[in-house]
Amino acid sequence: MSPRRLRMGVIGAGHFGRFHALKLAAAPRVALVGVHDRHPGRADSVAAEAGTAALSMEALIAQAEAVVVAVPAASHAAVGAVALAAGRHVLMEKPIATTLVDADRLAALAAARGLVLQVGHLERFSAAQGAIRARAGTPLYIEASRIGPFKPRGTDVSVVLDLMIHDLDLVLDLMGGEPASVEAIGAPVASALPDLVSARLRFASGAVATLTASRVAPRIERRMRIFGADGAVSVDFAGRRLSVLARGRGEPAAHVPGFGTEAASWQERDALEAEQAAFIAAVLDGAPVAVDAAAGRRALATALRVEASVADTLARMRASGLLEQRQHGVGGGL
Repeated sequence: MSPRRLRMGVIGAGHFGRFHALKLAAAPRVALVGVHDRHPGRADSVAAEAGTAALSMEALIAQAEAVVVAVPAASHAAVGAVALAAGRHVLMEKPIATTLVDADRLAALAAARGLVLQVGHLERFSAAQGAIRARAGTPLYIEASRIGPFKPRGTDVSVVLDLMIHDLDLVLDLMGGEPASVEAIGAPVASALPDLVSARLRFASGAVATLTASRVAPRIERRMRIFGADGAVSVDFAGRRLSVLARGRGEPAAHVPGFGTEAASWQERDALEAEQAAFIAAVLDGAPVAVDAAAGRRALATALRVEASVADTLARMRASGLLEQRQHGVGGGL
């Protein structure tokens, strides 16, 4: 007897939607019933590539048991609500929504119908996350940087919801909760919304995290440094390298008595495939939801606090005249 295959569809055939469709088409526990996109030509192209049909959203939801929602972030709540109301399990690309009201509505719909709602915080499924967790200990300070060149894709939201939310999710997971306070500064550069942002998060424990995100940098950089009472971990995500300074472990560190150093790397796995597999297991096997609506809401709530702080900081700078001076080249540019 052949194993049961989950009937799935993909709503949104853009950059990530295409990858989702291609992965699902090859997944052994999935029957990909179709792809939908508001641009018919794009849906036709991705459907042909994935060996499935291009369908209207109504037809796709009618035929599927579960859907991936990979539309622009501003439409997550509307599309997700339609799918959940129809009784379909949902793998929602990050962020879960763009407002907490919408996030709560999606969570309530899923809970009321006993449906799986998983949020696509892809970094949770990377090999790097496992390597970090095995060595990070209890963080006192975390420093994260996620920067890259400008791409028009994703500019319907700020760089906070586009890029920084990945590191916010990782930091909140490592710290075990939301921050007590948030301070941030940023500015729009190539779009109408902030394209570069730096945020400082303080937690009730006294721990602090500083995060920087930019989508107008000349190069790609993904780094994180984690400091604790028993050492430090430095991670280069792009280079797949990790270095550790730890008490009583590794090669003796000449510069810190009683500590040792360790260098490690990892073989990156297909994080998107792992994310989809976790979702499928939650639906078919009743496995725990890897990144549930509560985790998605927590990351969104912190991201919105960062955005609010950026807006407040910019307003104060404009009121003082500092922002106008910088925009006219006095004292440098933001």
